[in-house]
Amino acid sequence: MTLFHLIFKMKNYLSIIAAILLLSSCESKTASLPDFRTIYDKSNGTQTPTYDQVIDFYSELARYSDEVEMLEMGETDSGMPLHLILYNSKGDFDLKNSSNLKLLINNGIHPGESDGIDATILLYRDLVQGKLTLDEKITIAAIPIYNIGGALNRNTSSRANQNGPEEYGFRGNSRNFDLNRDFVKADTKNARSFARLFHFVNPDLFIDNHVSNGADYQYSITHLFSQSDKFGGKSGEFIKNIWQTYVEKEMRELESPISPYVNVFGRTPDSGFSQFMDYPRYSTGYASLFNTMGMMVETHMLKTYKDRVESTYKLLETNLRFGEQHFREIQNLKANAWREVLEKDTYPLKFAIDKNNYVKLNFEGYEGEFIPSEIGDYKRLYYDHKKPFTKEVLYFNAMKPTMEIDIPEFYIVPKSQWQVINRLEENNITWTSVSRDSIIQATVSYVESYQTRENPYEGHYLHYNTKSIEREEEVMLYEGDLMISTAQPGIRYLLETLEIQAVDSFFNWNYFDAILQQKEGFSPYVFEDYAIEFLEQNPRIKEQLIQKQKSDADFNQDGYKQLNWIFKQTPMFESAYNRYPIYKLSKG
Repeated sequence: MTLFHLIFKMKNYLSIIAAILLLSSCESKTASLPDFRTIYDKSNGTQTPTYDQVIDFYSELARYSDEVEMLEMGETDSGMPLHLILYNSKGDFDLKNSSNLKLLINNGIHPGESDGIDATILLYRDLVQGKLTLDEKITIAAIPIYNIGGALNRNTSSRANQNGPEEYGFRGNSRNFDLNRDFVKADTKNARSFARLFHFVNPDLFIDNHVSNGADYQYSITHLFSQSDKFGGKSGEFIKNIWQTYVEKEMRELESPISPYVNVFGRTPDSGFSQFMDYPRYSTGYASLFNTMGMMVETHMLKTYKDRVESTYKLLETNLRFGEQHFREIQNLKANAWREVLEKDTYPLKFAIDKNNYVKLNFEGYEGEFIPSEIGDYKRLYYDHKKPFTKEVLYFNAMKPTMEIDIPEFYIVPKSQWQVINRLEENNITWTSVSRDSIIQATVSYVESYQTRENPYEGHYLHYNTKSIEREEEVMLYEGDLMISTAQPGIRYLLETLEIQAVDSFFNWNYFDAILQQKEGFSPYVFEDYAIEFLEQNPRIKEQLIQKQKSDADFNQDGYKQLNWIFKQTPMFESAYNRYPIYKLSKG
């Protein structure tokens, strides 16, 4: 045998051995394929996994597949880390430098509403196992359970109106906060970690999964898109005319028709209903502050758990297909949305339902009537499932501005306001620092009036109907104070938190309550002599006092009220009282 034939024969033997080893390796991997069935599968759609089971599932999935990565994104009030699960068909997890469209899914903000937890697990599993395919230009980022403390507090009875699962988590977190009211005020570690996670992902689309607790109707699932008029610009038009239309059409073709969220309480939806206003305290409202178009999903509490999870799964898949078809358009809209805001001189700060602007929905509901109660002498609302209907109802999905403010060029935040500065840092707001002590001319706001909730609301006595007056004054700036330009992607966040009259402003969330309390006073027997001298030296103020005494009998008979009125006109009265410590510089 020649040397050539010997080498040729050896190569054949090596090829055969390599093939055997490869086959053996494949058989070994198949044999060791993890069991990705969950408690949801094994219970035929009646149970949802515990927090530990959810994390174990994703840990195993990430170990098995290069298409999945699991990250820890900060602490929560429970002491447990907030996780982020990434999926990309090419294993591209460089979110900062990636041109991929990024979809962020939030689950378990209310852990009793666990539909999204299970639907997202099924989605990831099907993608890894090849039952679903996804364009490599799409990256999914999912929070498996946001409210970990609530998920650990499992029970079988706190969701009084909900049809399954058999056991679930509690609405409040480990400090009993409702996390879907905390995105701006950020009282919890959850919210602060979420902010860092949100900006790490920088999502193009955002979906937050919930279960409704309201009227009865035929739909298993409803939607709350970002309020298009409040979002504004081309993105607002895209949400209403393109995204919503696509989702509604595709979901009907998947035999899971979807309706706008039925925003009624104590009455029947066939009388019409309006879109829910997603203020920044809510997840989709928060997302819109950074130009991310969002959708809050609300499955129907009375449908079976399996039906609700399957509807959520279909909706997630539908949005992935939408992203595949429109990803460049979505990214361009997001990139330019903040510039659209900045091109205008004013910004709409408050909205109301436009009752003259509505659409007609072919709504699929049940006949509702008020029948005598068997408990007491009153009538109760009853939906008759033997009487389903499809009828036109009015849907008020347009909002009109009720207040607009001039967009400043800069906000000035003193370095002493560390609580505000912490929130700005967590939300990727950029600024420059004042280099030396100086005096400038700036716009200063003073609290004119406000109302406060009589009962606690998520750890606060929230202010509302706040009104202010503005004055041009000389302001002392100190080295290290913050000069914040509004010409940045976080412009909406700045306007909605730093403008004192905004619904979810830091002022309304009690960040500045110290300015509402007068710190210095006077002793009447000492001050009266000074007051006489002051009035003699200021005849205009004296005349104002006389007129007030004539017009207000109670005031005229109350010596302290009169002296206090005079005290507030004197240089002795503290300038910090009701003076908002964040200043503005106007454009131009």
